[in-house]
Amino acid sequence: MSEKIVPGPLQDCSASIQEAVCINTKKIFDSCRDQDCIEDLRFYPVQCGQDVINNAVSVKNAKAELLHVYTDVEPINFNRGFYTVDLRYFYRVVLQVCCGCGRPTEVEGLCVFDKRVILFGSEGGAKVFTSGTCMNSMDAGSIEKSNLPCAVVTAVDPIVLDTKLVDACERRCCDCDICEIPSCICDCFQSELCGADQGKRVFITLGQFSIVRLERDTQLLIPSYSYCMPEKECTCGGGCGCGTDPCELFRGIAFPVNEFFPPNALEKKCDYEGVKCCCCSKR
Repeated sequence: MSEKIVPGPLQDCSASIQEAVCINTKKIFDSCRDQDCIEDLRFYPVQCGQDVINNAVSVKNAKAELLHVYTDVEPINFNRGFYTVDLRYFYRVVLQVCCGCGRPTEVEGLCVFDKRVILFGSEGGAKVFTSGTCMNSMDAGSIEKSNLPCAVVTAVDPIVLDTKLVDACERRCCDCDICEIPSCICDCFQSELCGADQGKRVFITLGQFSIVRLERDTQLLIPSYSYCMPEKECTCGGGCGCGTDPCELFRGIAFPVNEFFPPNALEKKCDYEGVKCCCCSKR
């Protein structure tokens, strides 16, 4: 049986490893990735934008930005160690609304997407107290914390795949009550959002890439090589460095051959940036 490793200097190990160190960190117990095609999300425009949509002939050139993801973690009673993670994505979407004549009008609004995942987060619910002092309030060490799992969502801005302009009589199941939207999300828009049932509506299809994981504070024993002293010297933050000869910088740029001699075939881009740019250019 191998000898148990304890914190401290190590013997009979690689010369580069000096000691075993006990650290407190967040350990990832479970994670998943998703490539969601979210169809027919209702677009909630700002108040002044609803009148523009009512007179619209078509909508195009939509751009979407992920504002926030609300997370809620709850244990599953019949499956020990597993948790449901409820996610609510809030998007700011900007549309180009065409009313038949003149230039398109830009209208911004909100889209909301809900989903649920199940992940393993292990067991344990110890109460955690730390030392510290806060002026004019309860000491930080007296504030109760816990080591329950914490959900972390990593996501990129979505790709707008499709937009639809429909009449008010055509209802969809993805409608969200406007009163359920937090005030901090509403403050991201120039005016109040409109959730009226009258008038035309816009539904949007988004492509969303995301990673969800469950973490817990825990103590781990890791190998330590040495203290990390920065090797790079600090610069003055001038982008390419201070005192750089601009001509010398220009000489280091590769000659743009494709600009002078167009290639016979274009490389197909299947990555996130390539598809996102392609979808935006078609609208």
